[in-house]
Amino acid sequence: MIIRSAEFLCAAVKPSQYPAEGMAEIAFTGRSNVGKSSLINLLLNRRKLAKVSGTPGKTRTINFYNINNEFRLVDLPGYGYARVSRSESEEWGKMMESYLSKREGLLKVVQLVDSRHEPTAQDLQMYDYLRYYGLDGIVVATKSDKLSSNELSRSLSVIRKKLDLSAADVLIPVSALKRTGHDRLLSVMEDILGNEDTQIAGQDKGSAPHDIG
Repeated sequence: MIIRSAEFLCAAVKPSQYPAEGMAEIAFTGRSNVGKSSLINLLLNRRKLAKVSGTPGKTRTINFYNINNEFRLVDLPGYGYARVSRSESEEWGKMMESYLSKREGLLKVVQLVDSRHEPTAQDLQMYDYLRYYGLDGIVVATKSDKLSSNELSRSLSVIRKKLDLSAADVLIPVSALKRTGHDRLLSVMEDILGNEDTQIAGQDKGSAPHDIG
């Protein structure tokens, strides 16, 4: 996939603020400070399109980007930041469930985990939620440059085991700093968009198996 254009569309906290349906979407989710904004900027070849913050938990909106006038990349707010209040966490959960369970054009969600650590309980909870809705299947292990080859290999094995990934699930180590791994992710995204007719999520969606807030 070649990214020819990338444009920020809007930031939303409720469905009435979302862009109109009718275009395929691929969303990105992950724990606060996992490197999601840096990865998005790498994928789109734009240095500052997605704002990178040194303060975890700062992004509290669902951010929509128009890519090539062909699909939307959706940046979901990070989870797991300890300083977020209980009421804010509950609002986050409601916002996420509303988008993930009802958005008809949503094809897949890319789950980000930190390659340096085992997936957290919240990482597992989020991936189970994605699996329930058929939005799972793509996991990115960020900050892979921080590990040696042997350490990274062990880390990927742990991630596969902890998240209970199937042989068909894709696990991609990526380094935004070294600019590695993103080409494979773009290729996977291209395949998803190419199979859009058979992979659109949002049909016959019921209640989630558990809260994600």
